Amino acid sequence: MVNRVLGWIDQRFPLTPFIKHELTDYPTPRNLSYWWNFGFLAGFVLVLQLATGIFLAMYYKPDVNLAFDSVQHIMRDVNYGWLLRYIHSTGASAFFVVIYIHMSRTLYYASYHKPRELMWWTGQGLMLMIMATAFMGYLLPWGQMSYWGAQVITNLFGVTPFVGDKVVLWLRGDFSVGDATLTRFFALHYLFPFLIFAVVGIHLVALHTVKSSNPSGISLAAKDNIPFHPYFTIKDLFGLGVYLIIFCTFVFFIPGTFIEAANNIPANPLVTPAHIEPEWYFLPFYAILRSIPDMLGGVVAMALSVLIFAVLPFADRTNIPGGARYRPIYRAVFFVFIADVFLLGYVGSQAPTGYLVPIGQVATFLYFATFFLLPFISKWEERWMRARGLPTDLIALFQQRPPREKWLHQGDAP
Repeated sequence: MVNRVLGWIDQRFPLTPFIKHELTDYPTPRNLSYWWNFGFLAGFVLVLQLATGIFLAMYYKPDVNLAFDSVQHIMRDVNYGWLLRYIHSTGASAFFVVIYIHMSRTLYYASYHKPRELMWWTGQGLMLMIMATAFMGYLLPWGQMSYWGAQVITNLFGVTPFVGDKVVLWLRGDFSVGDATLTRFFALHYLFPFLIFAVVGIHLVALHTVKSSNPSGISLAAKDNIPFHPYFTIKDLFGLGVYLIIFCTFVFFIPGTFIEAANNIPANPLVTPAHIEPEWYFLPFYAILRSIPDMLGGVVAMALSVLIFAVLPFADRTNIPGGARYRPIYRAVFFVFIADVFLLGYVGSQAPTGYLVPIGQVATFLYFATFFLLPFISKWEERWMRARGLPTDLIALFQQRPPREKWLHQGDAP
């Protein structure tokens, strides 16, 4: 019966060929490690956020007089409403954890090199859309930190030359954060995940066009690829199991970890919190904003800190494959950069006083210096290899290597 149904569908729509070509028989490099699981995990979290968000929207009221109480109603009166809310709130942080690890893996193995530039840029577009969605969703509980966070962030757009006031008015829908702001943020927060889902499709098309990267950094021959199913299906499911253990620990035992305590107090425009800060996943960029004394310069630096990743395919022009795996200078710079991002996150979580101000400024300088040093790092590494009589175009060398049997016979397989 199943075969008959599939046969009937295949005569009218290429369902089975699509599944075989894009999923089960998709040629995948056999040397992929568990760091490649995070793309699948990001898709899983997106679907989970979509599902829980739709159910939450059935009970949420985007009105300044009802929003806070509607969240309490979901938590206390709706059957398993507390579970929906905690999965959704914890899922937002989990989404950024998965995305940041996925992005860090791409940076470590330099998977943005030719011909994967478009895949990298679509991924950057996805990250920007996810950030916008998270920011708009942060306002919806209508708590103290939600209100004042939106007040501060929307004010930043006022520094836009010539049209700053109009941009702020358009974002808020009013002269201050209020009912119009909440309504449009709710509408956009509900819409954006579906747009993200569509861009994910474009991202996957780009991925399947140029094929997956791998730790070696070179395109493997057909004999070195294996079907995606069942080998990597099992590997992804194992990674999903580990992820769910950690995720469910937070949801069921410490669900308030990622909910700001001040958000349990209804928004009050007349009472300003002692220390206004965004969610943890925005803290490094918030620290960069505060490290620049000039407001316009701070906003430009914060925006540039996200957009600057797009220049990596042009800034890093090395012929050495494998990213940090075979590049000692690049590897050291990568780990310094990751440590610097953590430092910026800590600085962003603290009040900008005392020694934290110069630390934030130095960390901001190191953040941007990393991208400007990349072209020189590539040249230094190639000079280092030439000085030792090593070939610099290792991509061509690996692609022209002798047959596997000869390498194995010599006991020196790459």
